[in-house]
Amino acid sequence: MRVLAFARLRELLGFGQCELVLDPGTSVDALWRRLVAESSSAEALRDSTRFARNGALVDGGTALSDGDEVALMPPVGGG
Repeated sequence: MRVLAFARLRELLGFGQCELVLDPGTSVDALWRRLVAESSSAEALRDSTRFARNGALVDGGTALSDGDEVALMPPVGGG
């Protein structure tokens, strides 16, 4: 599975893109917990982070499959 991290999450997690092997049916929330276990500073962004699976927005309970691409998108400010 390919995981893409953008903006502040890219900095906190230490990658823009990585490949992971997960058990079939692993939820988006379980993926998140795995990622922040290695970077607890990113955990504070959970409530405002949006997830996209293969280009479509999904919630934390969504089950993931082999070959999926998951994008982690924190809030973006602008002016």
